[in-house]
Amino acid sequence: MNKTQVLSAVSYITWIGWIVAFILGDRTDRVVRQHINQALNLNIVGILVSAGTRIGGPVEWVAGIIGTVALVFTIWGIIRALKQSAEPLPFIGNVNLI
Repeated sequence: MNKTQVLSAVSYITWIGWIVAFILGDRTDRVVRQHINQALNLNIVGILVSAGTRIGGPVEWVAGIIGTVALVFTIWGIIRALKQSAEPLPFIGNVNLI
């Protein structure tokens, strides 16, 4: 495995992994930048899902579904990172925050 693969995959593993990849990653590398951005989007979704589950009722149910989708996207992102694919994930991949 090379540095691009490792940092791209690590970026999806909690906020600590994202920070490590952000600091050590080459932001001019298109693949690393894409995965760092997608991981940031998924981490933000995770925070919103966590808040939604605390509200309860139907919001908790919807937050649970979104959380499951976010988990699938995280696994999908890690697989794409290890393959060095810069193809964006559906829905969140084209939202650029960094």
